[in-house]
Amino acid sequence: MFLFKKKDKPRSKLPPNQRWVDHILKWGVEHPGTQTELPEITKEKWRLIVDGEVGNPVELNWSDFMAHEQVISVSDFHCVETWSVEDQKWCGVRFSTLMGTVKPSSKAKFALFEGYDGYTTSLPLKELTGDDVILAHSLNDEPLPQPLGGPMRLVVPPKYAYKSPMWLHRITFSTRDKLGYWERGAYSNKADPWKGDRYNP
Repeated sequence: MFLFKKKDKPRSKLPPNQRWVDHILKWGVEHPGTQTELPEITKEKWRLIVDGEVGNPVELNWSDFMAHEQVISVSDFHCVETWSVEDQKWCGVRFSTLMGTVKPSSKAKFALFEGYDGYTTSLPLKELTGDDVILAHSLNDEPLPQPLGGPMRLVVPPKYAYKSPMWLHRITFSTRDKLGYWERGAYSNKADPWKGDRYNP
């Protein structure tokens, strides 16, 4: 299993106006979606639909998903609510590996994400190809807990965590961007912690 760890940020360096905390679970859910209760999806019932501008649309069950190459990625986690957690160990499938399976067309420029809770967000494909961007099923050597998006969520370390959708159910490759749940309101679509891109103008 491949281990990828960012080495460019010492603990003393934080994005603007962030503070270190000890653990993600102590700080709750950063995006509630459209439901009042968090979805409880078993691995047996979980499905990931990948469609849109792709040559090979798929609907993966848990066994299909776990058959992909598994990697470990250690990265810092930054919430738009001003807290960060250092060196979180995620295990899962690189987003770039999934791209190799579904084969996005040359027209595809964005990925649109939807969770089982109805939450939506989006990102340009060029920001999803890093080694540390993974579809994670484990956190710190434990199965990803339901309050943090289990059984599977996207993790995009270079962005605020609202760009890392939980309880992931659908990925649609698109020629155009589509603003998500928070981006239609208060939060910036860029979501870059190092530039302090928290809010819409």
